Amino acid sequence: MKRVLFITGSMHQTSQMHQVAQQLPELDCWFSQVFTDSRINNVIIKYTTLANGTALAGQFRANSEKYMHKHNLQMDYGAKINKYDLVVYCSDLLIPPRMRREKTIWIQEGMVDRMTVISKLVKALKLPPALCANTSLNGSTNICDLYCVASDGYKQHFEKMGTNAGKLVVTGIPNYDNVKQFLKNDFPFRDYVMVATTDMRETFRFENRPAFIKQAVKIAAGRPLLFKLHPNEKFDRAENEIRKHAPKGSMIFRSGNTNHMIANCTELITQYSTVVFTGIALGKKVHSWFNVDELVKLTPVQNGGISAQNIAALCRRYIMHNETDGKFNPAAIIQQQQMQPELVEELLID
Repeated sequence: MKRVLFITGSMHQTSQMHQVAQQLPELDCWFSQVFTDSRINNVIIKYTTLANGTALAGQFRANSEKYMHKHNLQMDYGAKINKYDLVVYCSDLLIPPRMRREKTIWIQEGMVDRMTVISKLVKALKLPPALCANTSLNGSTNICDLYCVASDGYKQHFEKMGTNAGKLVVTGIPNYDNVKQFLKNDFPFRDYVMVATTDMRETFRFENRPAFIKQAVKIAAGRPLLFKLHPNEKFDRAENEIRKHAPKGSMIFRSGNTNHMIANCTELITQYSTVVFTGIALGKKVHSWFNVDELVKLTPVQNGGISAQNIAALCRRYIMHNETDGKFNPAAIIQQQQMQPELVEELLID
């Protein structure tokens, strides 16, 4: 039985990897939170809290591994137990050299951050991409063999950023490929202006949260406001700021189905959040710190929820591919998959 290792990060990334693995019952699937082989970094992770704002440690790793235990997933942190025929990544910013000897596939998780002065310097000087301290270079290192992306717009973006066009294939991404399903929900509130916050401060980035809240109040112009806090935020601080700068009676949610909240809103205000794509795909008026016209071009394809199947089809075919078979054609496999998704086994397994 061929063996696959799925590298996880945030809860969204972990859920996404799990969905793909569920489509591969014939393979031996294992999971690991993102890791590094650097001795210095591992000392920092083990003995300090400096990495707690990254996917390497803290609540990111704790929540991801809690999810894995809950779903009885096979875990091999650091890839120390097994050798693997394929490794599937959600980030290509931190891939240990020993892992690059295996076949590799990268899956886009969602929105990537905008380029900063630091990330431009990191790229220009060919420094380790993780040094940019954000996701602006994720998907742009050209390290992995195949890159599964959300849309044609993102395919063009990653190609422009330096990833080989022949590696890029539009598969769609789980959790953002069938947003119409969220219109049917039991969330009790409707017709409000929704504000989806981010965890910038918790990940060591600057944010003027009072100014953001005041801008949201201005946009709402007297309409009811609903704030959905990012799960990684310091809730008490965030709630105190909202109560201070937003109208009395504004709704605040620490948890709940964000997609259902977006489906029931009249207008969506975001910062740097992938959930803006849900709003765009549902035809909502949206606000973002990114250019909204550009976001419309980048919005994940709506394929009825078969992105995990598409990605699994690539994993299944690529893990069996030999160089003697000729050039691997990921686009042809996805085209075949989308023509007859109910015949995956017959079409894709030799």
